[in-house]
Amino acid sequence: MKTRLKSSGNSPWRILLSVTITIILLCSLIKICRAQDDTNVDEFGDPKKGDDIGGDGSEGGGGPPKIPKEVESCDGIYISYDFLGREKEYPHVKNKSAQSWAFKAQLQLVNMGITELKSWKVFIGFQHREILVSAEGAVLVDGDEFPASVGVNGTTIGGYPQADLKTSIDTAGDYNQIAVKVGLKGTQFGVGTGGTPMPKTIKLQNDGFKCPAPNKRKSNFYMCCRKDKKFKVNPKIKYSRKKKGDLNIMYDVMQAYGNNYLAQVTMDNDHPLGRLDHWNLTWEWMRGEFIQTMRGAFTHLKDPAQCLYGPAGQYYRDMDFTQVMNCEKKPVISDLPAEMKEDEKVGKLPYCCRNGTVLPKTMNTSEARSIFQLQVFKIPPDMNRTALYPPQNWRLTGVLNPNYKCGPPMRVEASEFPDPSGLQAKVLAVASWQVVCNITRPKVRQNRCCVSFSAYYNDSIVPCNTCACGCDKLPEGSRCSTKAPAMLLPPEALLVPFENRSLKAVAWSKIKHYPLWDPMPCPDNCGVSINWHVDADYKNGWTARMTLFNWGDTPFEDWFVGVQLGKASQGYEKAYSFNGTLLKDVNDTIFMQGLKGLNYLIAETNGSKPSAPRVPGKQQSVLSFSKKLTWHLNIPAGDGFPKKLLFNGEECALPYIIPKKNGSIRSKQMHTFFALIFTSIITLFLLT
Repeated sequence: MKTRLKSSGNSPWRILLSVTITIILLCSLIKICRAQDDTNVDEFGDPKKGDDIGGDGSEGGGGPPKIPKEVESCDGIYISYDFLGREKEYPHVKNKSAQSWAFKAQLQLVNMGITELKSWKVFIGFQHREILVSAEGAVLVDGDEFPASVGVNGTTIGGYPQADLKTSIDTAGDYNQIAVKVGLKGTQFGVGTGGTPMPKTIKLQNDGFKCPAPNKRKSNFYMCCRKDKKFKVNPKIKYSRKKKGDLNIMYDVMQAYGNNYLAQVTMDNDHPLGRLDHWNLTWEWMRGEFIQTMRGAFTHLKDPAQCLYGPAGQYYRDMDFTQVMNCEKKPVISDLPAEMKEDEKVGKLPYCCRNGTVLPKTMNTSEARSIFQLQVFKIPPDMNRTALYPPQNWRLTGVLNPNYKCGPPMRVEASEFPDPSGLQAKVLAVASWQVVCNITRPKVRQNRCCVSFSAYYNDSIVPCNTCACGCDKLPEGSRCSTKAPAMLLPPEALLVPFENRSLKAVAWSKIKHYPLWDPMPCPDNCGVSINWHVDADYKNGWTARMTLFNWGDTPFEDWFVGVQLGKASQGYEKAYSFNGTLLKDVNDTIFMQGLKGLNYLIAETNGSKPSAPRVPGKQQSVLSFSKKLTWHLNIPAGDGFPKKLLFNGEECALPYIIPKKNGSIRSKQMHTFFALIFTSIITLFLLT
C-alpha cells in the first residue's frame, strides 16, 4: 500500500521533469535549425537561391532550369527576369517618391535552339528611377560604369565573361555552357511598401531574333525569342560581323603564348566631324592581367607595388616588376609625342606618335587612325595560349573632343594584315574584338565650348549661357548665381575675360534698362567661345562673321568648325579667311578650317601691359550666303543663326535667345554705324 502511495506520489514530478527536458531539447533543436536556416538567408531576409538556372528561382544546386510549362516547347532563347526582393534604404523619409529601396533581381538566359548565340545582349526596361549598382556576369553595353542611372530609358546588358551560349546539341546538354545567370543589384525610388516593382519589359537585342511580349507574373517575366526567318545569316562567318560606329577600335591578338600575348589596338575615326586631341584611353582588366611593355603609346603611372603585392606577384615570384610598364587594373594610356616616332624601343609603328591627334577623314585620311601595341601577361587559371580575354569598360577622353560612349568588346572575324615579308599574302590575327564608340550629345552645362550671338540690327551681344561648361570648379569664396541668366553685353566686352566684364555688363544694363542680378550670374567657364554675328541681310543674300576665341592654356593646331544652319546652309557660297566646304551628306554642315599658315589657334596670352587683361587667341572670317534657293529666309527671326555648332567635333552650347530688332526705329545708317564700330573693334584686337 505504501509502495503504491510512494509510486503514485512521485509520478507527477517525473512526468513534469520529462516534459520539461523534452521541451528544452525541442527548443534547442528548433534554435539550431533556425540558425542553420539563417545561413541561407541573404541581406534582404529572403532564402538564398541555389545555383540552378530556373525561371522561378527555386533551389536546385545547379540542375536543369525549371522552365514554365507554357514555354517548354521553346526552340529559341528562353529569357526570364525574377524579382528577388527589396528592403528600405537609409535615410527613411516620409515622401514616398523620395524613399530609396535596395532591390535584387536575376536575369536568366537558356539557349534551347539549334544555333549558338554569340555575344548575347538583353534590354531591361527599368521604370522606377533605378540606379543599377552591379550586374554579376554582365556589363553595360553602352559603356557606363556602375553605379549607372538606368531608370528612365532602361538599359542593355551584355554577357561577360560568358558572352556566348552554345547549344545543347553541341555540349551534350551541359547547362553551364548553354545558360547564364546574371545577378542584379540596385536602388529604386517611389515604389511604396506594397506590390512588386517590375520593369516595363525585357527583350533580346541580338540581330536575327524576334521576341514576343513577355509573359508577366507577380515577380517574374519570361519569354521565348525565336530566330527571324527573314533574317539572312552567312554560314561562313563564325563570329559577329563588324559594326559601324563613329570611332571603331580593334583589339587584335597578334601573338599568343602560354602566359602572355601581344595585342595591337587600332583606333579608326569614321565620323566626318569626329576628332581626338591628346586622347587618353582607359579600360579595366577583369582577370588580373598587367602590361609588360608597350610600343606606340605609354601609361601615365608605373607602380610595381600593385603587381608585387597582388596575385601577379604571388605567381611570378622571380619577375622584376620594376621593369613592368603598368600594373593598374584601370590603366590610363596616351599616344606618344611625334619626336619619339622613330625610337627603336617604343616607336617604329605606322599611325603612331602624333601626340594623341586623330583627325576626321574630311581633313586628312592618313591621320584618321592611331595604333599602339602592348605585351600582356596573364595569371592562373588563364595560362592556356587560347585563354584570351579582352579588357572591359573602355573609355576615351581628350582636351576638347566629342563625348564618346564605348560599348563592350565584341568578338569578330579575325583582322587581316599584309604579310611583313612583302609577299602578296594575308596574315590573320589570332583573335579579334571590336569596340564601337559613338558620339553622344553633351548634357546641359557639360559642354566644353560655347557660342554667343550678335547682329547688325541689335547693339547688344547675347553671351554664352551661365555655366554653359559647368560651375563645378568655381574659385573658393566666389559669390555668383548659377541660375541667373547671362547679362547682355556691349560689343567690346566680348573681347575681354569674364572677370573683367562685370563693370561693363552692369553699366550696359543701366544704359539699356536691362535687369540687374544680385548676385551676378556665374561665368560660362568655357575654354573656347565662338561669336556668330549676322553682318548684313539684303534681297539676294546675307553675310555672317564668325570669330573664334581661345581662353585656355592649350593651343589648337589644325582646328575645324562645323556649322549647321538648317535650310540656310543651302545658300552657302564662301568663307573668305577660312577654308570652307558644304557637306551635304552631313546635315548640310558648313565645314571650316584654317588656311595654310592660319590653322593654329593660339592659347590665351598676357596683355600688352602688366595691368591689362589677358588676350585670347583669335581667328575670324566672313561668310557669304545666297538667297537664290532660299528666298523665303527670315534672318532676324532666327534663320541666320546656327542650329548646331561644333568645334573640333565637340558640340558647343548655344544661347537660349537670339538678338531681336530694337523696338525703336533705326535707320540703315545707324545699323551700318554700329556694325562698323563692332567690326573695327574686333579687327583692332586681332591685329594686336
